[in-house]
Amino acid sequence: MEPTTIAAGASVLGGLMGYKGNMAAAKNAEAVGEYNAKVAENEKVVLKRATRDQERILRVNAQRIAATQRVMTAASGVQMSGSPLQALFDTYINTEFDAAKIRYSGSVQEASKRSRGWIGKAQAGANAQAFKYAAIGSVLKGGQQSATLLS
Repeated sequence: MEPTTIAAGASVLGGLMGYKGNMAAAKNAEAVGEYNAKVAENEKVVLKRATRDQERILRVNAQRIAATQRVMTAASGVQMSGSPLQALFDTYINTEFDAAKIRYSGSVQEASKRSRGWIGKAQAGANAQAFKYAAIGSVLKGGQQSATLLS
């Protein structure tokens, strides 16, 4: 067999191997993107639960404070009106403000996790597409080198 024929065959084989390698890298990039998106989704779920638990703990503590305020007022013989009633009302209002802040903070963090998942998938898709184009380029380059050697 002629050396140029061997070299041409090696060029074609090199192009095919480059194609195969780049296609595997593309598949891997897509898998990594899916995995990262799933991780972000799981983090979002955990964050949602933590936010809900934090709000629940806030409300339980606020109910304890309000109950203590009622008991202290009743023990002193004072009617629940005026300042004691205002203190109870302030406890309720501040609890609702704090609960709203907790929900808002949680929703911002959830949106961040969701965006991170979307961005990860988009980047993985772009990387996969680049590897696919590189795979096609490997085949074309191998074919070109082979044609050059045989001519």
